[in-house]
Amino acid sequence: MNEYQIIIYGSIAIALFFDFVNDFHDSANSVATVIGTKVLKPIHAVGIAALANFAGPFVFGTAVAATVGQGIIQPQFSTVYVILAGLIGAVVWDLITWYFGLPSSSSHALIGGLIGSALIAGGSSAIVLAGVEKTLIFMVVSPVAGFVAAFAFAIVIMYYFRKTSNSKVNKVFGKLQIASSAFFSLTHGANDGQKTMGVITALLIAGGLLHSKSFVIPIPVIVVAASAISLGTFFGGWRIIKTMAFRLTDLKPYQGFVQKQAVERF
Repeated sequence: MNEYQIIIYGSIAIALFFDFVNDFHDSANSVATVIGTKVLKPIHAVGIAALANFAGPFVFGTAVAATVGQGIIQPQFSTVYVILAGLIGAVVWDLITWYFGLPSSSSHALIGGLIGSALIAGGSSAIVLAGVEKTLIFMVVSPVAGFVAAFAFAIVIMYYFRKTSNSKVNKVFGKLQIASSAFFSLTHGANDGQKTMGVITALLIAGGLLHSKSFVIPIPVIVVAASAISLGTFFGGWRIIKTMAFRLTDLKPYQGFVQKQAVERF
Protein backbone atom coordinates (compact mmCIF):
# COMPACT_ATOMS: atom_id res chain seq x y z
CA MET A 1 0.00 0.00 0.00
CA ASN A 2 1.49 3.32 -1.08
CA GLU A 3 1.26 6.67 0.68
CA TYR A 4 -1.64 7.91 -1.47
CA GLN A 5 -3.73 4.85 -0.68
CA ILE A 6 -3.03 5.33 3.02
CA ILE A 7 -4.42 8.87 2.72
CA ILE A 8 -7.52 7.54 0.95
CA TYR A 9 -8.23 4.90 3.57
CA GLY A 10 -7.46 7.38 6.33
CA SER A 11 -9.97 9.77 4.76
CA ILE A 12 -12.58 7.00 4.66
CA ALA A 13 -11.92 6.33 8.35
CA ILE A 14 -12.46 10.03 9.11
CA ALA A 15 -15.69 9.94 7.05
CA LEU A 16 -16.94 7.04 9.15
CA PHE A 17 -15.92 8.88 12.32
CA PHE A 18 -17.93 11.86 11.07
CA ASP A 19 -20.88 9.52 10.53
CA PHE A 20 -20.50 8.28 14.10
CA VAL A 21 -20.20 11.81 15.54
CA ASN A 22 -23.07 12.94 13.30
CA ASP A 23 -25.46 10.96 15.45
CA PHE A 24 -24.01 12.35 18.65
CA HIS A 25 -26.03 15.33 17.41
CA ASP A 26 -28.86 13.87 15.44
CA SER A 27 -29.79 11.04 17.80
CA ALA A 28 -31.30 13.85 19.88
CA ASN A 29 -33.67 14.68 17.02
CA SER A 30 -35.10 11.20 16.89
CA VAL A 31 -35.31 10.30 20.59
CA ALA A 32 -35.34 13.53 22.62
CA THR A 33 -39.11 13.94 22.59
CA VAL A 34 -39.90 10.33 23.42
CA ILE A 35 -37.43 10.51 26.33
CA GLY A 36 -38.49 14.00 27.42
CA THR A 37 -42.14 12.93 27.66
CA LYS A 38 -41.06 9.78 29.57
CA VAL A 39 -42.78 7.50 27.09
CA LEU A 40 -39.62 5.36 26.79
CA LYS A 41 -36.51 4.87 28.88
CA PRO A 42 -33.37 6.28 27.22
CA ILE A 43 -31.79 2.87 26.57
CA HIS A 44 -34.94 1.60 24.83
CA ALA A 45 -35.37 4.81 22.81
CA VAL A 46 -31.80 4.89 21.48
CA GLY A 47 -31.90 1.13 20.78
CA ILE A 48 -34.97 1.48 18.55
CA ALA A 49 -33.49 4.57 16.89
CA ALA A 50 -30.17 2.80 16.19
CA LEU A 51 -31.86 -0.15 14.48
CA ALA A 52 -34.11 2.13 12.43
CA ASN A 53 -31.15 4.32 11.42
CA PHE A 54 -29.33 1.25 10.11
CA ALA A 55 -32.35 0.10 8.11
CA GLY A 56 -33.08 3.53 6.57
CA PRO A 57 -30.88 3.47 3.45
CA PHE A 58 -31.93 -0.09 2.62
CA VAL A 59 -35.60 0.95 2.72
CA PHE A 60 -35.45 4.32 0.96
CA GLY A 61 -32.47 3.97 -1.40
CA THR A 62 -29.37 6.14 -1.88
CA ALA A 63 -30.41 9.12 -4.00
CA VAL A 64 -29.18 11.58 -1.34
CA ALA A 65 -25.73 9.99 -1.39
CA ALA A 66 -25.39 10.67 -5.11
CA THR A 67 -26.38 14.31 -4.60
CA VAL A 68 -23.75 14.85 -1.90
CA GLY A 69 -21.08 12.89 -3.75
CA GLN A 70 -21.39 14.73 -7.06
CA GLY A 71 -23.87 17.59 -6.61
CA ILE A 72 -21.86 19.99 -4.39
CA ILE A 73 -18.33 20.01 -5.86
CA GLN A 74 -17.49 19.90 -9.57
CA PRO A 75 -16.02 16.44 -10.38
CA GLN A 76 -12.63 17.80 -11.51
CA PHE A 77 -12.15 19.47 -8.09
CA SER A 78 -13.49 16.55 -6.06
CA THR A 79 -10.04 15.27 -5.07
CA VAL A 80 -9.11 13.21 -2.05
CA TYR A 81 -7.44 16.21 -0.41
CA VAL A 82 -10.43 18.54 -0.94
CA ILE A 83 -12.84 15.96 0.51
CA LEU A 84 -10.47 15.24 3.41
CA ALA A 85 -10.22 18.94 4.31
CA GLY A 86 -14.01 19.25 4.24
CA LEU A 87 -14.41 16.22 6.47
CA ILE A 88 -11.91 17.50 9.04
CA GLY A 89 -13.71 20.85 9.22
CA ALA A 90 -17.07 19.15 9.73
CA VAL A 91 -15.74 16.78 12.41
CA VAL A 92 -14.07 19.59 14.37
CA TRP A 93 -17.27 21.66 14.33
CA ASP A 94 -19.36 18.65 15.38
CA LEU A 95 -17.05 17.89 18.31
CA ILE A 96 -17.05 21.51 19.50
CA THR A 97 -20.84 21.79 19.43
CA TRP A 98 -21.26 18.30 20.96
CA TYR A 99 -18.91 19.21 23.84
CA PHE A 100 -20.99 22.26 24.71
CA GLY A 101 -24.27 20.36 24.23
CA LEU A 102 -25.38 22.62 21.36
CA PRO A 103 -27.85 21.21 18.81
CA SER A 104 -26.51 21.80 15.32
CA SER A 105 -26.81 20.27 11.87
CA SER A 106 -24.03 17.83 11.04
CA SER A 107 -25.31 17.72 7.48
CA HIS A 108 -24.85 21.45 7.04
CA ALA A 109 -21.43 21.21 8.69
CA LEU A 110 -20.39 18.61 6.11
CA ILE A 111 -21.79 20.60 3.18
CA GLY A 112 -20.12 23.75 4.50
CA GLY A 113 -16.81 21.94 4.96
CA LEU A 114 -16.87 20.59 1.41
CA ILE A 115 -17.80 24.00 -0.04
CA GLY A 116 -15.04 25.72 1.95
CA SER A 117 -12.31 23.33 0.86
CA ALA A 118 -13.51 23.42 -2.77
CA LEU A 119 -13.45 27.23 -2.80
CA ILE A 120 -9.81 27.16 -1.71
CA ALA A 121 -8.97 24.59 -4.37
CA GLY A 122 -10.68 26.20 -7.34
CA GLY A 123 -12.71 29.25 -6.36
CA SER A 124 -16.36 29.59 -7.26
CA SER A 125 -15.87 27.50 -10.40
CA ALA A 126 -15.33 24.45 -8.17
CA ILE A 127 -18.87 24.64 -6.79
CA VAL A 128 -22.02 23.16 -8.30
CA LEU A 129 -24.14 26.27 -7.84
CA ALA A 130 -27.48 24.54 -8.40
CA GLY A 131 -26.77 22.01 -5.63
CA VAL A 132 -25.57 24.67 -3.19
CA GLU A 133 -28.54 26.94 -3.93
CA LYS A 134 -30.96 24.09 -3.26
CA THR A 135 -29.24 23.32 0.04
CA LEU A 136 -29.28 26.96 1.16
CA ILE A 137 -32.94 27.37 0.25
CA PHE A 138 -33.99 24.36 2.27
CA MET A 139 -31.84 25.44 5.22
CA VAL A 140 -34.28 28.35 5.53
CA VAL A 141 -37.51 26.77 4.27
CA SER A 142 -37.29 23.49 6.18
CA PRO A 143 -37.35 24.79 9.80
CA VAL A 144 -40.01 27.40 8.98
CA ALA A 145 -42.22 24.80 7.29
CA GLY A 146 -41.69 22.41 10.22
CA PHE A 147 -42.68 25.12 12.70
CA VAL A 148 -45.86 26.03 10.80
CA ALA A 149 -46.90 22.40 10.28
CA ALA A 150 -46.31 21.47 13.93
CA PHE A 151 -48.20 24.57 15.15
CA ALA A 152 -51.20 23.81 12.92
CA PHE A 153 -51.19 20.09 13.73
CA ALA A 154 -51.07 20.80 17.48
CA ILE A 155 -54.09 23.14 17.22
CA VAL A 156 -56.08 20.47 15.37
CA ILE A 157 -55.26 17.82 17.97
CA MET A 158 -56.04 20.14 20.90
CA TYR A 159 -59.41 20.98 19.31
CA TYR A 160 -60.53 17.41 18.64
CA PHE A 161 -59.31 16.07 21.98
CA ARG A 162 -60.37 19.06 24.11
CA LYS A 163 -63.03 17.01 25.93
CA THR A 164 -60.81 13.97 26.45
CA SER A 165 -59.05 13.39 29.76
CA ASN A 166 -55.31 14.12 29.96
CA SER A 167 -54.51 10.55 30.97
CA LYS A 168 -56.27 9.10 27.92
CA VAL A 169 -54.65 11.61 25.55
CA ASN A 170 -51.21 10.86 26.98
CA LYS A 171 -51.79 7.11 26.69
CA VAL A 172 -52.92 7.28 23.06
CA PHE A 173 -50.24 9.69 21.88
CA GLY A 174 -47.56 7.98 23.95
CA LYS A 175 -47.99 4.88 21.77
CA LEU A 176 -48.23 6.93 18.59
CA GLN A 177 -45.09 8.82 19.61
CA ILE A 178 -43.09 5.58 19.74
CA ALA A 179 -44.16 4.76 16.18
CA SER A 180 -43.43 8.28 14.91
CA SER A 181 -40.03 8.31 16.62
CA ALA A 182 -39.09 4.98 15.02
CA PHE A 183 -40.22 6.19 11.59
CA PHE A 184 -38.30 9.44 12.07
CA SER A 185 -35.15 7.42 12.80
CA LEU A 186 -35.79 5.33 9.69
CA THR A 187 -36.00 8.41 7.46
CA HIS A 188 -33.06 10.01 9.28
CA GLY A 189 -30.87 6.99 8.57
CA ALA A 190 -31.95 7.15 4.93
CA ASN A 191 -31.09 10.85 4.76
CA ASP A 192 -28.10 11.63 6.97
CA GLY A 193 -26.46 8.24 6.68
CA GLN A 194 -26.35 8.66 2.92
CA LYS A 195 -24.25 11.81 3.12
CA THR A 196 -21.28 9.81 4.35
CA MET A 197 -21.97 7.12 1.75
CA GLY A 198 -21.73 9.77 -0.94
CA VAL A 199 -18.47 11.13 0.49
CA ILE A 200 -16.88 7.68 0.77
CA THR A 201 -17.89 6.78 -2.78
CA ALA A 202 -16.46 10.09 -4.02
CA LEU A 203 -13.21 9.29 -2.19
CA LEU A 204 -13.02 5.84 -3.80
CA ILE A 205 -13.62 7.31 -7.26
CA ALA A 206 -11.15 10.18 -6.72
CA GLY A 207 -8.54 7.71 -5.52
CA GLY A 208 -9.03 5.41 -8.51
CA LEU A 209 -10.26 2.55 -6.33
CA LEU A 210 -13.76 2.56 -7.81
CA HIS A 211 -14.91 3.16 -11.38
CA SER A 212 -18.56 4.22 -11.41
CA LYS A 213 -19.73 6.55 -14.19
CA SER A 214 -23.29 6.63 -12.80
CA PHE A 215 -22.10 7.12 -9.19
CA VAL A 216 -23.55 3.87 -7.81
CA ILE A 217 -23.05 3.39 -4.05
CA PRO A 218 -21.43 -0.04 -3.38
CA ILE A 219 -23.25 -2.31 -0.91
CA PRO A 220 -20.23 -2.53 1.47
CA VAL A 221 -20.19 1.29 1.67
CA ILE A 222 -23.90 1.31 2.55
CA VAL A 223 -23.36 -1.30 5.28
CA VAL A 224 -20.37 0.35 6.98
CA ALA A 225 -21.85 3.86 6.82
CA ALA A 226 -25.22 2.68 8.16
CA SER A 227 -23.41 0.80 10.94
CA ALA A 228 -21.40 3.90 11.91
CA ILE A 229 -24.45 6.15 12.17
CA SER A 230 -26.43 3.58 14.15
CA LEU A 231 -23.55 3.10 16.59
CA GLY A 232 -23.33 6.87 16.98
CA THR A 233 -27.02 6.92 17.88
CA PHE A 234 -26.61 4.20 20.48
CA PHE A 235 -23.44 5.35 22.21
CA GLY A 236 -23.42 9.11 21.83
CA GLY A 237 -25.58 12.13 22.02
CA TRP A 238 -26.68 12.23 25.66
CA ARG A 239 -25.34 15.76 26.13
CA ILE A 240 -27.56 17.09 23.36
CA ILE A 241 -30.47 14.81 24.23
CA LYS A 242 -30.55 16.46 27.67
CA THR A 243 -30.68 19.88 26.02
CA MET A 244 -33.39 18.93 23.54
CA ALA A 245 -35.48 16.81 25.90
CA PHE A 246 -35.34 18.74 29.16
CA ARG A 247 -33.90 22.25 28.76
CA LEU A 248 -35.80 23.77 25.85
CA THR A 249 -39.43 23.00 26.65
CA ASP A 250 -41.73 20.75 28.68
CA LEU A 251 -43.44 18.47 26.16
CA LYS A 252 -46.55 16.34 26.50
CA PRO A 253 -46.84 13.09 24.47
CA TYR A 254 -49.18 14.61 21.89
CA GLN A 255 -46.73 17.50 21.40
CA GLY A 256 -43.87 15.05 20.91
CA PHE A 257 -45.95 13.19 18.32
CA VAL A 258 -46.80 16.46 16.52
CA GLN A 259 -43.14 17.51 16.46
CA LYS A 260 -42.09 14.21 14.88
CA GLN A 261 -44.78 14.42 12.18
CA ALA A 262 -43.66 17.92 11.22
CA VAL A 263 -39.95 17.02 11.15
CA GLU A 264 -40.54 13.87 9.09
CA ARG A 265 -42.17 15.97 6.40
CA PHE A 266 -39.69 18.85 6.32
